Amino acid sequence: MAESLRRLVNIGTFTVLQEKLERWLDNYYINTCDQNVARCCEIVELNAKVQGQLFKLLQVTAESGGMYGGASIIKSRLLPFLGQNFFTSGGSVTADTSLSVLAEAAAKNKEIDELQDMYETSLNELDVDLKEKDAEIQELKEELMEAKDELNRSLRESTSNKMLGEVEVRELRRKLADAQDEIVKLRSKAGLIDDYERQVRNLKDELSLASTKKSYLDSDVYSSLGSYRYTPRVGSPLSIDDPVQRVRQQNYISRWNDMFSQDRLDAMDTLRRYSDDYENNQRIIFLGIQEAFSVAKLAFRQFKMKVRANLAATHIGPETLEEAVQDYINRNTDLCDLTGMVADVIRALNRSPKVFLPPDATFSIIQPFIREACKLAWNMSALAHPLDIAVATDAELFDNNKYRRSYDSEYTAPLVNHHIWPALMQGAKVLMKGEACTRRGASLGASRRSRSPTRSSSPSSRTRSRSRSLSPSRRLRSRSVSPSRSRSPFSSGAW
Repeated sequence: MAESLRRLVNIGTFTVLQEKLERWLDNYYINTCDQNVARCCEIVELNAKVQGQLFKLLQVTAESGGMYGGASIIKSRLLPFLGQNFFTSGGSVTADTSLSVLAEAAAKNKEIDELQDMYETSLNELDVDLKEKDAEIQELKEELMEAKDELNRSLRESTSNKMLGEVEVRELRRKLADAQDEIVKLRSKAGLIDDYERQVRNLKDELSLASTKKSYLDSDVYSSLGSYRYTPRVGSPLSIDDPVQRVRQQNYISRWNDMFSQDRLDAMDTLRRYSDDYENNQRIIFLGIQEAFSVAKLAFRQFKMKVRANLAATHIGPETLEEAVQDYINRNTDLCDLTGMVADVIRALNRSPKVFLPPDATFSIIQPFIREACKLAWNMSALAHPLDIAVATDAELFDNNKYRRSYDSEYTAPLVNHHIWPALMQGAKVLMKGEACTRRGASLGASRRSRSPTRSSSPSSRTRSRSRSLSPSRRLRSRSVSPSRSRSPFSSGAW
């Protein structure tokens, strides 16, 4: 008897019951109905097993007092509960089995609590380590800022005094080299925070761009070049591994893909409202992107020449003039005449004999697409290692390394009938493939403006165009029309 009671006390079943009730109360509004019912059934089962053990202990205790041992206590205290439909379930297992089950449940709960405590302890340790790393990062940042302030102060002192001797200049350069070596050492120690520093530099570049844009709107763009001073930085802005070059190049390539998949289709939908010639609409989009890059590169060359000419008069320091020019361009990529470039592209489309629109429409209907193309072309040209599009001409030999065939192409045709989207290049390297349509017998041929009004050059355009057969006399007149009149296919009877 005493041994069974001792085992029941050591298991701590009532403590387990109390803990389960408290956990159920904490998670009651979080659990679902089925989970709450399962928790309740689990507690009822555990309570029934404990009651079964208590009743067995009651029987053994009563038997030790004889036939009527404890009868008065049982009548006065136990029978009223049994009269109120109170029942217990001793279970179909023995006392040892029930106690072992209770012991296993208590051990599992204890193990779960220990695991939870270990998890919380590890989280606290990681939090402490993270705070220590943040403190170290902050200290390294402060050291870097102090070194940069010292460099800037040294440069200002050296430029303000024009009568410095050669010995003083060598001393300043030695200090600058020592400071740069110190910066390199600090950066090598902060290898774990390279990504964080890169983000900080990018944010600083964006802030510089915003401030420069505001000053440009308040005054003339080139009037501020005289007071511009190159900020020393780690690494050359002309390097292919420069963070500005890598981050912006990745963003521009992503924007290039978005223009092909979204902006181009929107422009095609706009052109379809005015022209049913699907091939002509594709030629308009391709020629628009070509002219946008041509105009943007010309405008950027002029902008860069003016920046170089203004910085050459005031440039000093260990960095080269080209690095200073590229740093200024990186900070002022939005200083472009976007409206003028869009107008130049539209004028170039009007002059082109390869594309046409009805008399009641102009190429300004795709101005949003042209504007985005000019903006992207300017930004790609402003990189230290610029991005450009491949040179493309009609009837050229199809290059599988630069282009992929369109769905309506003749795959055995070796020549390009017309281009749909240009290939993106960086020097001689192809970054993104373009798209072209190949047809048998493709050639430069006659001007696109002298074609018959029935424009059904591609399978997709046959389903869209309203083909009308011309009479023989009218067909003859359309073939014998003079070159001056052949530039407009929308004369009387064309539409």
